[in-house]
Amino acid sequence: MKHLYEQGLRPEAPTLVLFHGTGGTERDLLPLARAISPSSSVLSLRGNVLENGMPRFFRRLAEGVFDEEDLIVRTKEVHAFLDQAAGEYGFDRGSAVVVGYSNGANMIGSLLFHYAHPFKGAILHHPMVPRRGISLPDLTGLPVFIGAGTNDPICSPGETEELQQLLGAAGASVTVQWENRGHQLTYTEAEAAASWFQARFPS
Repeated sequence: MKHLYEQGLRPEAPTLVLFHGTGGTERDLLPLARAISPSSSVLSLRGNVLENGMPRFFRRLAEGVFDEEDLIVRTKEVHAFLDQAAGEYGFDRGSAVVVGYSNGANMIGSLLFHYAHPFKGAILHHPMVPRRGISLPDLTGLPVFIGAGTNDPICSPGETEELQQLLGAAGASVTVQWENRGHQLTYTEAEAAASWFQARFPS
């Protein structure tokens, strides 16, 4: 996968793994990563799927309608790549914290739905429920932050609440930050994610 890796000042800090939104690149969320944990190493991915020239992490059939078969294949692909990258760059895969926005957050959600404790923590900005009707792995104690908009036209409040319930039922410790906004990632939401991270993974 196309990606970039930046070595942080503190190798013992959790590595941040970044997943952009539709049409983004591996550089989109670098400012967010620096706000969340300035001293962490960063691995930032670019999605392998193109939709009208816009990078994504998996295909969709329509707005809000995922191509589930492709999602499953791409989730395995990303999971395998992260194992490879951890070996190549020398970071602890189990101590990484993943950060995603929109389509990238949905890919992280799918990883959480398919693998037990794939990360140390997850920050999801405006995610949807990746799949329905499957049993989730044991996520006991996994800290998850969800940023959501009360007026989000793509990810409704009900969608956020359903995802919170599903992850919570699997044992994850889920925090939801509500913004009176739409689908955009706001400054106050980013600040809340940074505060959440520092409280759970103090430097």
